[in-house]
Amino acid sequence: MTRSQESACRRDPKHDILFEPVRIGPKTLRNRFYQVPHCTGFGVQKPHSQAAHRAIKAEGGWAGICTEFAPVSWDSDEAPYVPAQLLDVDDLACLALMVDAVHEHGALAGIELTHAGGQASTQGSRWPPLAPSQIVSEYFTYQTPKAMEKADIARVQEDWARAARRAASVGFDIVYAYGGTGYLPTQFLSPAYNRRTDEYGGSHANRARFWLETIEGVREAAGGSCAVAVRIGVALVPGLEPDDLLEFVRMADPLVDLWDVNVGTLTSWSHDSGPSRFFPEGHELEWTGRVREATSKPIVGVSRLTSPDVMADIVRSGVWDVIGAARPSIADPFLPKKIEEGRYDEIRECIGCNVCIAKGDEWHHLGCTQNATAGEEFRRGWHPERFERAANAGRDVLVVGAGPAGMECAIVLGKRGFRRVHLVEAETEIGGIMRWIPRLPGLGEWGRVVNWRQIQLSRLRNVEVITGARLAAGDVLEYGAEIVVVATGSRWASDGLSWVTRDAIPGADASLAHVLTPEQVVLEGKRAPGERVAVYDCEGYFMGASLAELLALDGFQVELVTSLPTVAPLCDMTLEGELLRARIASLGVRQRAATTIDSIAPGGIGGRDAFGQSLELALDGVVLVTQRVSSEELYLELAAGRRALAEAGIEGLYRAGDCVAPRLVADAIFDGHRLAREIDSADPAVPLPHRQERVAVGPRPVA
Repeated sequence: MTRSQESACRRDPKHDILFEPVRIGPKTLRNRFYQVPHCTGFGVQKPHSQAAHRAIKAEGGWAGICTEFAPVSWDSDEAPYVPAQLLDVDDLACLALMVDAVHEHGALAGIELTHAGGQASTQGSRWPPLAPSQIVSEYFTYQTPKAMEKADIARVQEDWARAARRAASVGFDIVYAYGGTGYLPTQFLSPAYNRRTDEYGGSHANRARFWLETIEGVREAAGGSCAVAVRIGVALVPGLEPDDLLEFVRMADPLVDLWDVNVGTLTSWSHDSGPSRFFPEGHELEWTGRVREATSKPIVGVSRLTSPDVMADIVRSGVWDVIGAARPSIADPFLPKKIEEGRYDEIRECIGCNVCIAKGDEWHHLGCTQNATAGEEFRRGWHPERFERAANAGRDVLVVGAGPAGMECAIVLGKRGFRRVHLVEAETEIGGIMRWIPRLPGLGEWGRVVNWRQIQLSRLRNVEVITGARLAAGDVLEYGAEIVVVATGSRWASDGLSWVTRDAIPGADASLAHVLTPEQVVLEGKRAPGERVAVYDCEGYFMGASLAELLALDGFQVELVTSLPTVAPLCDMTLEGELLRARIASLGVRQRAATTIDSIAPGGIGGRDAFGQSLELALDGVVLVTQRVSSEELYLELAAGRRALAEAGIEGLYRAGDCVAPRLVADAIFDGHRLAREIDSADPAVPLPHRQERVAVGPRPVA
């Protein structure tokens, strides 16, 4: 029996449908798994990172692999976001690397050709933005676009066709006439943006003209060598009802090989890349499931799908032909292959935290909470499924603390072949901070961080997990391990220490009844002695607002006070902010921004408002979400006794995760992973330099 036959035997037969080929125009997808366009921060600025990241997915079984947005014209510049453009021959050379890498693993390569219209910032090119009519974008309210003249329309359409020809010339298999997320084609289609009175405005047929002509031009330019894909938002588009959008699908259908369907525009992006806090797996089917009414062509949709059962049911229902994914493909590039081979318990499911969006868009280098190798495929040479045996694998390793960093570190050490790895946790359950964060409202799927790692730890014969054992320095010295990793995490400051005053708040003491920390609220069930509670948030991520929601649901009168200009600003980067603020407001939580608390007493708090005016609030309790501090006492005590370490036979003492510095969970996991990957380097405590990508200086070819 061949390996593929063995895999098929292990796979549930009901999932066989996912591995049928799908014809899209002149091309064939080898199966029904398709990585839709998504941003990485790589574009053409980091071409080797782009190629390596996409290639890993092709190796992992995805049949179609797309770039991020690729502007066809300089007036579609979306700075500061990083594009995969095709504006000159240098861009072509950069993206050819990605095409070749994807093809090497048998997948099709797609490019998301775009024009953002009035939603383009043009702050990089400094060209004026274009739009059907001179209506300010809700996304960039500080600039007014130029209403396109006929010459602008013709030029942009020719730019799109030129980009398609260039894409075909370097081997792209799929080219987009992209109109999703409220981009220029949708702006023409919608009467909310299009007030024209010529042949490109007025009736639905006229408003559809620009997009139809663009698709036709792309199809002709591709010359039959590429499939033509169109992404369209089929709901939550200003000025258009779902039936209007389905009518466009009918009009364009003869020109399209693959319909890529989603919902919303840039300002309602949270309903497309929906965070798990607010949207369940498959939530977009309510709208995208209707597209089959308008076409018999292949349809690909997205909705943070990780369950093969759900995927197979969708395909059988006939509403989609292809399972699209962005975030799930980042969390587990090998998801298709694991399903194909029946390795279901190895699937690293996306948790829907959207940290990948913050890292890729805002911080310009992709990262993932679940998958520490995402974005590191080229610059660090990491592969999500392959681990080299360590040069010092003959040692025994003790990892103290089974939080996110400790779990990840122990898994990678086990996969690198260490003789024995003991992961010792003081609590009765592993997970550290991720034991209790999933208990917060809406964050249940974040529990996948622990679930996946618990399964992987149980599969590693050289790794033993020991719970309920709190180790002191003497215990560590007597343990018998040659390498010790301290991953004891962090805790929320109990005295109100924060960046605001860089000191404790007078009267802040979590041993008092009216002062609480997040751990006390969630783990210990501590509550204020009365009904009126303030949550003081200086961090600006999910914790403050989540605790406010929790306490409001418990019946408390809650006021969320933040030192930041708005509540939970980091959640805006993960597409949660607006929805989160609306949710807690609906629960009666008062939100007070740009406010500093400078004293706490049993009956209330004192502080300063956004304008520096004195403020006093009568309260029964305050929850301090001001900053976290490393639980580093064990590490520091051990590090101070170098002679004792040597006498105990400990060759290396290191720390990982929040024990080093409290950060995002994604970064704590990355830190544990990195330490284990580099445990046999000259100094594992210091990260090895990673490869950089620079613009080559030399003679410039003519485009």
